[in-house]
Amino acid sequence: MYEKKPWLKYYESYIPESIDYPKKTMYEAIYDTSMKYPDRIAYDFLDLTSTYREFLGDIDRFANALYALGLRKGDRITICMPNCPQAIICFYAANKIGGITSMIHPLSPPKEVKFYLNLSKSKYAITLDAFYGNFKDILESTSVEKLILAKITDYLPTLKKIGFKLTSGRKIKKVPLDPRVAWWEDLMGNEYPKIEKIKMDPDELAVILYSGGTTGVPKGIELSSHNLNCLAMQASAQGPIVEGDSVLSILPIFHGFGLGVCVHTFLIDGGKCILVPKFSAETVLNLIKTKKPAYMAGVPTLYAALARNPKISKVDFSCIKGAFCGGDHLPHDIKLEFENAASKSGGNVVLREGYGLTESVTGVTIMPKNSYRQGSVGIPLSDIIIKIVKLDTFEEALPGEEGEICVSGPTLMRGYLDHPEETEKTIRVHPDGRRWLHTGDAGHMDPDGFIYFKQRLKRIIISSGMNVYPSQIEDVLDSHPLVALSCAIGIPHPHKMKSVKAFISLKDPSKASKELTKELMDYCQEHLIKWSCPEEIEFRKELPLTLIGKVAYGVLEKEELEKRKNREMDKMPNGEAFPEQTLDISCSSSLGAPDNP
Repeated sequence: MYEKKPWLKYYESYIPESIDYPKKTMYEAIYDTSMKYPDRIAYDFLDLTSTYREFLGDIDRFANALYALGLRKGDRITICMPNCPQAIICFYAANKIGGITSMIHPLSPPKEVKFYLNLSKSKYAITLDAFYGNFKDILESTSVEKLILAKITDYLPTLKKIGFKLTSGRKIKKVPLDPRVAWWEDLMGNEYPKIEKIKMDPDELAVILYSGGTTGVPKGIELSSHNLNCLAMQASAQGPIVEGDSVLSILPIFHGFGLGVCVHTFLIDGGKCILVPKFSAETVLNLIKTKKPAYMAGVPTLYAALARNPKISKVDFSCIKGAFCGGDHLPHDIKLEFENAASKSGGNVVLREGYGLTESVTGVTIMPKNSYRQGSVGIPLSDIIIKIVKLDTFEEALPGEEGEICVSGPTLMRGYLDHPEETEKTIRVHPDGRRWLHTGDAGHMDPDGFIYFKQRLKRIIISSGMNVYPSQIEDVLDSHPLVALSCAIGIPHPHKMKSVKAFISLKDPSKASKELTKELMDYCQEHLIKWSCPEEIEFRKELPLTLIGKVAYGVLEKEELEKRKNREMDKMPNGEAFPEQTLDISCSSSLGAPDNP
């Protein structure tokens, strides 16, 4: 059935079945755009704007500085930054040299930073001065030779710079003299020899993003310039993006959706990225009111928070040409709630859900603008082919029959970093000769080619659109001297969709207490990123086991759902307002205020 591509009849007239993808690096794509549209605005960062001419000049200048520091083709540099100019300038500068960028969350705790630096074998890293403390004590245990520090004030307008220094900036600890540190301001202020053109194959490794792979253990995903360029052109075809169009770049750049769609797609098409390093629903509403973006993208929790914010009635949504949702399943009620709220504010917004994986950069499907089907995640993008196979086979399932979702197309990853066996299990060559990504996700396809995602075969919890890996949480808890065995599951959460609950069996059950609960939560916060930390802990004398001795997490999930079913019905009084939130995915303390949530 997949060979007939029944979904093509639902493409808008301007969306091509296939695209001619030029073979170039990401830097070359940005260079071409800058030559074509030198005076267009490339980005807006807290009211500071840069033309494409200025943006390319900064990229070239920083590339010269990186080369002078010693970065060479094939070297890895970790970018641990919020959505800010330094991050995207460094991203393309490294690509110009042939360096490989490893993208991680700026709020990663020191031990997690160390894990990713070592996994990526990074020789260089860049972060904000506010996060120096997460690097200073672990660098000696990594291969990092130079840590580049930037300040958020490097790219703030004068008045905002003064305001920041008088408020949040005062809370940032002064960085002591450290021979391992190079400052962004110095690197950009000095003159370095211009680097000669470095020959690069667009199919070479260029970017490392992170996902749970097929086992739930974080793995590096190898992506090429060609992967991201293809994704950008596929996403652009859904617009299309025209002069004057801008996007709210809310989703973080360590996320394939944020990097591939909300940044790279618009920058290679001459659009404007409104870089948002920190946000709440109120911030987003204010940006829509003042910046009037044409496009926005986010996770379901964002759209729920926007729809339930009373200030939405004062914002004109008529500027929004496209709103996209990914990172987690979009409940139908949230879709309708957001669309209705936006329509009352002058908009005609259709919130379109997609489906994707970091193993294919990000999205591979999108709901057609004029052909919504409840429960579906849409149809394949240009040049993406999807089929459903019967479990553990290459045999295509019948329409409506459940199986594993498999994806083929030009955005498929090169493989998992240093995990060839895992790569071979995940990307398979089928009898048709194509490379197919076995997603580990269960679903079906209807006769018209619409995809229906049912559940993840992989054991991953999605919280506020972010992947949470139970095995990683359990490894941390099991390493505590008082813990005998642990199990982490996802439990329903009214705003995050899922949060983490940990069940723990102690070596000495008599030691269970509120004090130990707090100790274990603090222990998790020391070793795990914020959204991976359990919000609840329950002590049990023993955990249920399968016949082969593994913790039966399915039993715990079923018990928990049953226990909560009646409790949730009476949880909130009638008429209680949905609370204002700062969403986890925003890097909410990315401006350096340590007391932010």
